[in-house]
Amino acid sequence: MRLTVEKNNILKALSHAQSVVEKRHTLPILGHVLLHAEGDSITLHSTDMELNLVEKVNAVVEEPGLLTVSAAMFFDIMRKLGDDTVRLFVKDNQLHIHAGRSKFKISYLNADDFPKLTFGDLPITFSLKTETLKKLFDKPRFAMATEETRYYLNGIYWHTIPGENLLRAVATDAHRLAFTQIPAPEGSIDMPGVIISRKTVNEVRKLLDEEGGDVIVKLSPQRIEFHFATSSLSSRLIDGNFPDYLQAIPSNNNRIFYVPTKDYMSAVDRVATVVSDKIRVIKLELKENLVTVSALSSELGSAVEELSVAYDSQENVEIGFNAKYLLDITQHIDEEETEVYLSDGNSPALMRGAGNTESVYVLMPMRM
Repeated sequence: MRLTVEKNNILKALSHAQSVVEKRHTLPILGHVLLHAEGDSITLHSTDMELNLVEKVNAVVEEPGLLTVSAAMFFDIMRKLGDDTVRLFVKDNQLHIHAGRSKFKISYLNADDFPKLTFGDLPITFSLKTETLKKLFDKPRFAMATEETRYYLNGIYWHTIPGENLLRAVATDAHRLAFTQIPAPEGSIDMPGVIISRKTVNEVRKLLDEEGGDVIVKLSPQRIEFHFATSSLSSRLIDGNFPDYLQAIPSNNNRIFYVPTKDYMSAVDRVATVVSDKIRVIKLELKENLVTVSALSSELGSAVEELSVAYDSQENVEIGFNAKYLLDITQHIDEEETEVYLSDGNSPALMRGAGNTESVYVLMPMRM
């Protein structure tokens, strides 16, 4: 192997690769990235046996070659190099890295030891704009769980609603729920419901910030692939049954108030300053055209803030919420005004941007 490559280009690919590889591996090869130099590029392969990332970087290849190196070490070296152009070549059974006056020699493993992953047929294929895929991940992903027992909640559930021709992305940790939906892309309407793991969501999301154009999505009940212009990521899907989340979405919350989103978010954020880790609850008191946001902590003190809202009912409501969860929701509402649907102090609340029926958020109440 002998080639020249721009540092920033390969550094970007390495940053993706080293976050995919297995950190606590039993096999040393799983902490490595496979480098494949041929033609006019060097291709980086990384895997943790669940995810598999392939990313191509333009390079001037003088001699093709194939080897694996420690992803973390290679990334760290590249990150610290001062020169923009890097030369890579193999000599005396070591990979030499030259950039300006910096010279490194690092050991490598035989490429034959790198896992050879084979995948079955992926019968469902459709295309999404990068901005659309960002939405399908960004709107619900804050509500993903991090549980060992209910592992099927540790991701985003994608499924289609054939009668309405919609593709919906849902996440819940049983305390809050978020979903967003788009018109079902051509080719997706017959897709099975699939749960995309948290790690997959996070890794694809990084690629979305750097790739433009369309993303080709391919999937089966067991696996999903995302194909970009210069990279592709494939992942095993979570094997489990997502709960019937529709039962958690309230349909009879008839006490509705409308509040400016930024004012609402700022008030919640300020009041939450006195909320302790032990008692994370803040209280909303809803009266005619007024909502009072308050918190009380024996350790830290108290805070109260009033907001003018559009609410013309004579029925008052008091309800408590987890401060962080409420703030997470308000931060994901893009519209200038937020609609909040309440029933009573013991029932879940439904929130969404005013006039937005595509993205919906549900929050369970807390005892005050």
